[in-house]
Amino acid sequence: MPHATIQSQTPTAGWQSRLAAADLVLAATDGKVDFDIAMGASRTFDRLEGPDRGFARAMAGAALRGLGRIDWALGGMVQRPLADIEPPLRALLRVGAAQLWMLGVAEHAAVAATVEAARQWRDARRGGGLVNAILRRAARERDAWEGAPVTAVWPDWLAAKLKSAIGADRAHDMALAQLDEPPTDLTLRAGVDAATWAERLEADILPGGSLRLHGGGAIANLPGYAEGAWWVQDSAAALPARLLGDVRGRVVADLCAAPGGKAMQLAAMGAKLTAIDMSPQRVARLRQNVERARLPMEIVEADARTWRPAEPLDAVLLDAPCSALGVIRRHPEGIWRRDPRDFVRFPAVQRALVDAAGEMLRPGGVLVYAVCTPTPEEGLEVIEGAIAGGGWRRVAVASGEASGFETSLTMQGDVLTLTRAQRDTKDAPSPESAIASFGGDAFFIARLERI
Repeated sequence: MPHATIQSQTPTAGWQSRLAAADLVLAATDGKVDFDIAMGASRTFDRLEGPDRGFARAMAGAALRGLGRIDWALGGMVQRPLADIEPPLRALLRVGAAQLWMLGVAEHAAVAATVEAARQWRDARRGGGLVNAILRRAARERDAWEGAPVTAVWPDWLAAKLKSAIGADRAHDMALAQLDEPPTDLTLRAGVDAATWAERLEADILPGGSLRLHGGGAIANLPGYAEGAWWVQDSAAALPARLLGDVRGRVVADLCAAPGGKAMQLAAMGAKLTAIDMSPQRVARLRQNVERARLPMEIVEADARTWRPAEPLDAVLLDAPCSALGVIRRHPEGIWRRDPRDFVRFPAVQRALVDAAGEMLRPGGVLVYAVCTPTPEEGLEVIEGAIAGGGWRRVAVASGEASGFETSLTMQGDVLTLTRAQRDTKDAPSPESAIASFGGDAFFIARLERI
């Protein structure tokens, strides 16, 4: 993984955080590592403390969320293709543009500190003049950013795929939402008082009962984390478990259960739960989360396509492996190194898991199927195929069961949550649903009964 090498010169205020941000962007793009891994490995970032550290993370995160659109706008300001510019300089330009166009940093501060970062960075010091010229032009020509297609935040193939799947307007909303830092939602353990924890955590209570945090900071340092009073889970991700209804005393399996948010919901709701996952690393994380929350369940490391329970189940929750296109705003750097041809494998795996769930359930047992992607080939088409194959009937989701996501109900009776930008929620039916629609990742959810 590339690292910034600092040139020893007199420090200038603000350059350290810009250099660290560029180092993170360089690692995530040219180094092809996830942002979280880059933050743990960057010595430049590790040197920062307090607000400087937080600001470096914010700049790098913004640059990665807006990466394609930033490059689209910068492309008209450079004499050669952006791809031909030295990677450290390209990273600095992206960080500088993110400050100017996405974070509202004053021109003088953004340009001067980013140019100084180039001077201090041995691998970029000869490009300080280029960084200065391009960023000053970027400050003057903000219309290049405003005029860039919002869906340029994604590769062309992904923009086309999502426009085809959900329509141009909804794809535009998803892309716009990616430009904002995603919120952090929490699921409360059953039996704890939402109002009390909302006050302690200075959070909002969402319609479905999730809490939404306002600020950043280390999650593990917040009240209630260590004792398992709550866990991090997007508000839309909390919906599938709720759609199983009252599971107290019922025999339930959570297939593909790691990292454990839905399994902990079900256990806290009183289910006699078996949580299954085939990945040793993911099972280890699942055990860690469950032990912290001290919730009873059996954890099995197995392939859910071949695992079978000792007795027929009352209910199954299947959050199936998928392309995860509905959560790319949380890891936007990863989409630039994915091959769209890899996605063709998912529907066969998903259908095999649905068929396996059918063999686990008693007659009248219920399956809730979920994927964090809005494309029909991984959602609606899988469910329609299973119904056509016999043995299933759809149990439509009623609006009262999908609090906060009432507008996400489909004509077929399924749920399709779509992320919307906060600034675009003025047409939402209520402030509460505006909060939920902004916070929810994109999920397809269907409920079936075994017949």
